[in-house]
Amino acid sequence: MTSGVDDPLQRVPSPAKSTSPSALGALQGVASDSSLNRAFVTSPKDTGNFNISNYRSPDAIPGPDPFQLDDEDDDEVSSDVQGEEETGVESPEVDRVDSASPRVEISLNPSNDNPPAVSSPKKPFLNLPPAPISQLNLHSVLTPPEQDHNTIPLYVPALVKPSLFLPIPATDPLSTLLTKYISDPSRRPPRDLNGDWQNSDFHSLVMTNSWRALAEMARDKIISADPTDLNLILGLWYLRLSCLARLRLFNQTSAECNNLFAVLNAVEPPTSRKHLFDNVLAFELEVIYARLRYWAGDVYGYLDALTGLLRKCKQKATGTTDESISSMWKERAARVCLIIASQLLDMKDYSAATNMLEPLCVDNSPELRSAVACIYLQAGQLDMATQHFDAVEADPRAQQGLREMNAGMLASATGDWDEAVKIFSSAVQKDPDNGVAVNNLAVALLNTGQLQKGVEVLERALKASPSAVVSAEPFLLNLATLYELRSVTALDKKLSLLIETAKWSGDGLRTSVLKLG
Repeated sequence: MTSGVDDPLQRVPSPAKSTSPSALGALQGVASDSSLNRAFVTSPKDTGNFNISNYRSPDAIPGPDPFQLDDEDDDEVSSDVQGEEETGVESPEVDRVDSASPRVEISLNPSNDNPPAVSSPKKPFLNLPPAPISQLNLHSVLTPPEQDHNTIPLYVPALVKPSLFLPIPATDPLSTLLTKYISDPSRRPPRDLNGDWQNSDFHSLVMTNSWRALAEMARDKIISADPTDLNLILGLWYLRLSCLARLRLFNQTSAECNNLFAVLNAVEPPTSRKHLFDNVLAFELEVIYARLRYWAGDVYGYLDALTGLLRKCKQKATGTTDESISSMWKERAARVCLIIASQLLDMKDYSAATNMLEPLCVDNSPELRSAVACIYLQAGQLDMATQHFDAVEADPRAQQGLREMNAGMLASATGDWDEAVKIFSSAVQKDPDNGVAVNNLAVALLNTGQLQKGVEVLERALKASPSAVVSAEPFLLNLATLYELRSVTALDKKLSLLIETAKWSGDGLRTSVLKLG
């Protein structure tokens, strides 16, 4: 094993039961979304603070990803509509270590009399899902643990039974808000509550965050699939569960996932079942199955399950002479380390999280090192954060944009808001579509007393690229908060934002960010 993966496998840090609060203020977290190739979608906690997020490269066209689920402290409208008991705070899980460039947004709390607090992401990792699923490449969406050329024929007809699935509620939190606050029906944008997928191609459904339609498509294709085509069926199951999770139907996701694994665990004889789990079942589905404990409120059980997956990765990586298989399991081990660290961040155990991630920084991407630096910022350890930012600055692989965002984060953390405005303004001028820089610039402007300019920066971004911006929950939260600071027009502005969001947003948006409830 390489040092980048082997060290964390030796021991998973025990999460602290309690930790001291960060010197940087309240932790406002976000999960990078993988549902829209231009969007920076997030998971804010609606505490009245400004929020932060990551922004993904527009070059990657992602697919549904159960590893990056939102925080579960939804507003009452969302929980009532979905009919789900949402427990805990969701953490993102990361598929890759070094595939994209996370750009960090900053967070403030302008509503208090105290100086605004800055926080870097508690979830500073990108979730990179498998390649986009299409009707032609579903077989390649999920990679089995190993390629076994001595294949055992498997026939599991129970996997395609319609009784394994539950109906998806034909409700939508945004529609509920529109009915509540927009009295004129003609002003309410239409919303798809039926999940009709037959008239759309897969790529369009992914790009528009149409998780309901994708979930219905997966179900329909599963029940009509050949029971002997396990790779296709399990790929469709992954799609189904991913989309249900993106819809925030966590109870339904858990129920259907349990149904799936009940069928898999009943495969006979035992040799066939062992072959299925060792050589056919995709690792991504095992991660989803581990997450069920989290949705049940058992955070420490979730960490135990992840530790078990980490141990499995180590055993597989060291137990083979095939270098390609060993490398695959090392990469998966690194992913699980990131997932565990992300959960530790949710628990505000920064020390355990950094202990988990530090070994991965060795010879790894500057993006990961920047993420670790942001964790140190959250913990109030400016010296350690500066050390990592300096390492990124000296890394020839680091892009200039990443260096600028790091400098802006450090300036914000030290209270040098004038310098932060300068840095983020430069970044926006170079790349007007850099949503993270736009958001950070608005926050920095507010901290220099330029509220109106901050509003204008965000509104220009909304007008220029509404489909991307309305998918960015921290962006919406910050804009709604800025509107509240201009209390005279706050309600009218937020209602207009609601209409614009409903017009362009897909499924699964956390409506609490609009601050209407």
